[in-house]
Amino acid sequence: MRALRSFTVRAKLPKELAPLHELAMNLRWSWDERTRDLFRWVDPDQWEVTGHDPVRLLGLVPRERLEALAADASFSSFMGDVYGDLQRYLEGPRWFQNRTTPSPLRAVAYFSPEFGIAEALPQYSGGLGVLAGDHLKAASDLGVPLVGVGLFYREGYFRQELNADGWQTERFPTLDPHAMALTLVEGARVEVDLAGTPLFAQIWRADVGRIRLYLLDSDIDDNDEEGRQVTDRLYGGDPQEHRIRQEILLGIGGVRALDAVGETTQVFHTNEGHAGFLGLERIRRLMTADGLTFAEAVEAVRAGTIFTTHTPVPAGIDRFKPDLMERYFKGWVTECGVAFDELMALGHFPGEERDESFNMAVMGLRLAGLANGVSQLHGGVSREMFQPLWPNVSVDETPISAVTNGVHGQTWVAPEMDDLLTRYILPSWDEADAADWARVMDARDDEVWRVREQGRERLVAFVRKRLRSSLLARGVSESDVTWADEVLDPSILTIGFSRRFATYKRPTLLLSQPDRLKAMLLSADRPIQLVFAGKAHPADDLGKEMIKEIVQFSRQPDVRHRFVFVDDYDIAVARVLYQGCDVWLNNPRRPLEACGTSGEKAALNGSLNCSILDGWWDEMFDGENGWAVSSAESYDDLERRDEVEAASLFDILERQVVPLYYDRVEGGPVPRRWVRRVKSSLRSLGPRVVASRMVRDYVTQLYEPTASRADVLGGESHSRAKALADWKARVAKGWGDVHVDGVETDAGVADLGTERQVDAIVSTGTLSEDDVLVELVHGPVGQSGEIATSTVVVMERVGPGDSEGHESEGHFRYRGHFGCEQAGRYGFTVRVVPAHADLATPVELGLVAWA
Repeated sequence: MRALRSFTVRAKLPKELAPLHELAMNLRWSWDERTRDLFRWVDPDQWEVTGHDPVRLLGLVPRERLEALAADASFSSFMGDVYGDLQRYLEGPRWFQNRTTPSPLRAVAYFSPEFGIAEALPQYSGGLGVLAGDHLKAASDLGVPLVGVGLFYREGYFRQELNADGWQTERFPTLDPHAMALTLVEGARVEVDLAGTPLFAQIWRADVGRIRLYLLDSDIDDNDEEGRQVTDRLYGGDPQEHRIRQEILLGIGGVRALDAVGETTQVFHTNEGHAGFLGLERIRRLMTADGLTFAEAVEAVRAGTIFTTHTPVPAGIDRFKPDLMERYFKGWVTECGVAFDELMALGHFPGEERDESFNMAVMGLRLAGLANGVSQLHGGVSREMFQPLWPNVSVDETPISAVTNGVHGQTWVAPEMDDLLTRYILPSWDEADAADWARVMDARDDEVWRVREQGRERLVAFVRKRLRSSLLARGVSESDVTWADEVLDPSILTIGFSRRFATYKRPTLLLSQPDRLKAMLLSADRPIQLVFAGKAHPADDLGKEMIKEIVQFSRQPDVRHRFVFVDDYDIAVARVLYQGCDVWLNNPRRPLEACGTSGEKAALNGSLNCSILDGWWDEMFDGENGWAVSSAESYDDLERRDEVEAASLFDILERQVVPLYYDRVEGGPVPRRWVRRVKSSLRSLGPRVVASRMVRDYVTQLYEPTASRADVLGGESHSRAKALADWKARVAKGWGDVHVDGVETDAGVADLGTERQVDAIVSTGTLSEDDVLVELVHGPVGQSGEIATSTVVVMERVGPGDSEGHESEGHFRYRGHFGCEQAGRYGFTVRVVPAHADLATPVELGLVAWA
């Protein structure tokens, strides 16, 4: 029998317990242990039943229990302490407020299609969303003036189940926002146009510490059934039509939502290309309300926008077909008076045919003043992938920087490790510097080992309980699940692998040599055990096939006690694995892992990484803080490459990892050489993998420069943006006449340490000398004549343009010097680039005249 109408009944707390409501509604509880302890005190059993969700907990606790707590002086005292701590956290100055230099940054809006804050707010699928959640939490801890913008999906991502064959199936339970840590923003609604049909959305607010996160929800009566389904599922539905509808609501609707809730935004940060249409909304406003031309509006938008790419392969980028773009943006084109081809050009590489699909990452880069990848290696991959946007610029100088992702320590670190780091480093260890982290080497070996043992014991207990529940849910009888109570051993070397199941991540690599793997699992004196978890996208049958292969291997009677797959992967499952595994395994095909933050979370818990040198590990592995698996990138045959890399992985496990873990030559129960490597990992990685470092990097390298440019180009009715657009048009028109006519320098061999002078005769055509920079590029020369590592020197104008010293219109002589500081082949070249005070980078036009 279905209800005619349904509604949510919220718990009414005794007035003495009123602070519990505010504590439950601020998601800071997801990373504050004392707040979680308070709710655990409310009702320990229900705390576990609700999956550690304070809002659900308060709705299930009997009134008698609440009244007893209200009369409990000890509980009231502790509640008062926790509530007071929250108020101090929300109102007191943090890192951003305590900086000695005034910041130009006033307000950042961070757009993302998903946010992984806590398992109680399931609005995430994996790494991108969890990163976004950690970004908000670290921004809160640091006091950065930032708000988040996303969508509220009524069915979230999906709950994973496994059938009898081990095949992943999906379940999509409907979520009730009224029963979550969300507040409906009364009176705030947005409207967007979907191919001529209006779509309306209400706005939910989640408080993430000091950060306000706004989530747009189209499941309201104002929309027809099709409109209500726009925000049904994360990454669900048709990859073209459904996705573009979601992204219009996220980008265009998100900008309008900020206005509706009264948020003033200075800097717009798009986390991947999904929210890229926000740039079109801002262009529309500038053209219709402020009278800017299309080119002028683009410059004004670019000044205040940052684009972060997470995709190392072109296939991972959202693309929309021209007919779909025309249908959904016909109104935008008409209102702005822009030709459809001009709109499509924003999403095309130079020279692409007009019927090519619209590339969201290309638009993201075209409409952003600054852009970045999410690890140093990924920054290089991104520069190579997107270099065609700047045709005459070298790959190394393609204007895409990198900020390596970090993780929010207090969210992921075990209580025992938190206590150890607090005692040896700082109470605020996640904001400590390298000198502070060095003190972790003073921790006693037995203390560190006991922390690791406690995490492993908790993991074993969790897996046994989870496996037993899964078996019973599949209809297995009580008598046939008793073996689940004996899976894993808290004393055995435990290796973990949990992440999205995608082919490039190769979760089944160890299964390529099953006999060798079984020998390690079943070793009499030095066994290992493996714990896997992860989801495949519902449409990814190859990913599901890999899950099936792992599950079927885990069901073999001889290894099922040492090899397990934990189903329904989420933040809670991941946290237990990070805290309990001794080794964190990561074996993607390099360089397809943009960053891979799961290993960073494991490292903060004292787990040692064993990984291909990809993503963050490529820049942070130092030979003492884990192990690097060889990468056979020279092999074009992927099957052969996998064989070679699997062999390297097995060799490392058999010859290095396992012997070190079981080594007790120094006596006692503690593997001291292993623990020394754990401490070395914590010392070297601790200050670098935390999200506080990441957000500080964003503030200083991207947010503040963007804020300054946004203020400059947006001031005085956007006069500087207008001037910059006019200047760019003039430079682009006249650039064909800019060239280097000659280069003069000393000939012959140079002695080490001597200085070379270089003169260049440059024609600027119709442009003035103030429109350009002439640069001397020098450095060691490789075998093919290329300058391997370049240094750029700005040359000075020293006189007339020809060799006789006569003034020649548009021709000038420039001079530069460089030192010969390295023996061997050395070289230089000369180039001319556009120069303007308001350019974010001299190469952003893609115009370079080389000698």
